[in-house]
Amino acid sequence: MTSNLRVALGERSYDILVGQHVLGNGAGDAIARVIKSKSVIIVSDEHVARFYLHRLSNALEEQQIRSRSIIVKAGEASKSYSAFADLMENILEQKPDRNTTLIALGGGVVGDLTGFAASVCLRGLDFIQIPTSLLAQVDSSVGGKTGINSKFGKNLIGSFHQPILVIADVETLATLPARELMSGYAEIVKYGLINDPPLFTWLEKNAVEMLSGKRELVTEAVVASCNAKAAIVAADEKEQGQRALLNFGHTFAHAFEAETGFSQSLLHGEAVAIGMILAFQASVKMGLCDKVDYARVKAHYEATGLPLSPQYVQKEWNIDALMEHFTRDKKAKDGALTFVLTHGIGKAFVANNVDNSVIRETLVEACRGV
Repeated sequence: MTSNLRVALGERSYDILVGQHVLGNGAGDAIARVIKSKSVIIVSDEHVARFYLHRLSNALEEQQIRSRSIIVKAGEASKSYSAFADLMENILEQKPDRNTTLIALGGGVVGDLTGFAASVCLRGLDFIQIPTSLLAQVDSSVGGKTGINSKFGKNLIGSFHQPILVIADVETLATLPARELMSGYAEIVKYGLINDPPLFTWLEKNAVEMLSGKRELVTEAVVASCNAKAAIVAADEKEQGQRALLNFGHTFAHAFEAETGFSQSLLHGEAVAIGMILAFQASVKMGLCDKVDYARVKAHYEATGLPLSPQYVQKEWNIDALMEHFTRDKKAKDGALTFVLTHGIGKAFVANNVDNSVIRETLVEACRGV
């Protein structure tokens, strides 16, 4: 069974299809109904293409849609100036016109890179997201945030460019390494922690079985996450208010990712998991959050195996460098720190002018295992 969700953005509204075996059963027809011409360019990475490119190509061929493919290197390093430039030249070599649609087949890196390319190629092409990682299915494929990284931080170069369709086939998660699956799970937890206590309660009951591979539970979690993301994006597309809550844990996370060189030593979801715990710790220090809620979240991390501390990655951290990354965060205003903090489970809020000393103290304790 396939669930059909809707991101309501007026003329730019689009569907999210979530289910099992969607890639080979329904994807071609869904794509045919939204594209402007029978010509698409698929962008994938070397790992994903090996498993799923032929399925997508066959589905498109059944609809008489001509497809060409471009393969990029897997991993966060592809969200760079050089990789973006290579992708743009490869796309232009295919002689696209303004009716050509790009299709991102892969995880968050492929989705962000392809979406950014679509936003600027010929001053804007349509694109479709077909996320194949759990993290991309529940978060990055929905909402139109696209971009690449800079040496100064994550996703600092990019644009808002909404897809015209999202297809999430949970069967693609079968080939996902356990670590990548856990990384995506952190983003599901995030929805419960920011504004959906019933979802967090459901995860407390079902997460262990879900992470063991039970497809029905995975599908339910993906649908719940996409519904949550779609509602927030529809209310605040350009992140002027409510959508900022989706950055819960991300200010900490992006600093850790930058300090590890956006490498495989720290996956995005792992960084977010650590960042959310630090946000709870800082909130408790500031008297904003009850220790009982923090203890409950910590217990869930321990039960599922989510990383609790920056020491999961490495023992030594440069605290001054981490603090410097915070000042470059997209939410910072006039040099003052802005974080998404919490009053408890499901009660996240945006806090401006956060006391630097509290954040530093939280970092020192976490990074030194105090």
